[in-house]
Amino acid sequence: MRPISSAPVRRVALPLLALGALLLSVAPVGAQGFGVGGRLAWLKADSDVDVDSARLVGGQVRFVTGRLGLEVSMDRRSEEFELLNEKVTETPIQTSLLLRMGSGRVAPFLLGGPGWYRREVEALDDPELRTKTTEFGWHAGIGLEILASKHFGIHGDYRYTFLGDDDEEDDEDDDGGFIGRFVPGHRGSMWTLGATIYF
Repeated sequence: MRPISSAPVRRVALPLLALGALLLSVAPVGAQGFGVGGRLAWLKADSDVDVDSARLVGGQVRFVTGRLGLEVSMDRRSEEFELLNEKVTETPIQTSLLLRMGSGRVAPFLLGGPGWYRREVEALDDPELRTKTTEFGWHAGIGLEILASKHFGIHGDYRYTFLGDDDEEDDEDDDGGFIGRFVPGHRGSMWTLGATIYF
């Protein structure tokens, strides 16, 4: 397992700051403003192996101005495997640009952005013995939000995630060559269902 790397943070810090400045400069037209909420998420790896989807519980913070929005979400899931003497905790953190395709009470939207997928494995008989890893990746998808009122919305979306190999020290002559460094190492689907209170 690879140690947590800060390289993904440096790679997207400037674009996220520029995006935040852009969102703050947009004049709100029928905007909801700042919102917080909770959600459920289901993850399914895109592989030939038949595995059940994993359910996560989390929340999101949204800043919406007219048709543009920014969402930061975090989910969490823990599972114990007694035969392996392991407890596995997964914490995906995603930042998504939202583009609403309507201005009514029912509005579809596109979304996409970077994500950090943290995983911690600890021994059940010795919680001090643990390993942490973080993978960086991108996601894109489509969703639908239903505004029950000006200050409350229910939303669901589908996201496809692309997790790459975050090891910057890989040589170009590794498996996959130069082009292989830009091809995602893992793919999967993520469905979310949540509610947001806007202020």
